[in-house]
Amino acid sequence: MKRIDIDNAIRLHNLWRRQFLNAFAGGAYADMPLSEHRGCTLSKELSMAEGAYAATADYAQLIAVHDKFHALANEIVDLSNNGMGDAADLLLPELSEASHQLVTALDKLRENRDD
Repeated sequence: MKRIDIDNAIRLHNLWRRQFLNAFAGGAYADMPLSEHRGCTLSKELSMAEGAYAATADYAQLIAVHDKFHALANEIVDLSNNGMGDAADLLLPELSEASHQLVTALDKLRENRDD
């Protein structure tokens, strides 16, 4: 049974989130390597999970929250790239909330998994 390293997943997610928000707030958003966002390492880990672990409701919830987070990040990137930075700014609080939900889902998965 292949499981994700939850502590590392949270660390990598928080690092990416900080870089994303700092780049956006500092006006250097265009310089951020957005390919890292679209090549999410957590996505790769989630896709490789196997066994009963990957068949739980908590795991399905994690996938849904993760997908929502990236949909928001994609929308922010697209708005910004199309000259609508003000509209992108309005989505940042929602992205932060989705980020917190993602970490909560990862923590819940850790709490409820069989070791």
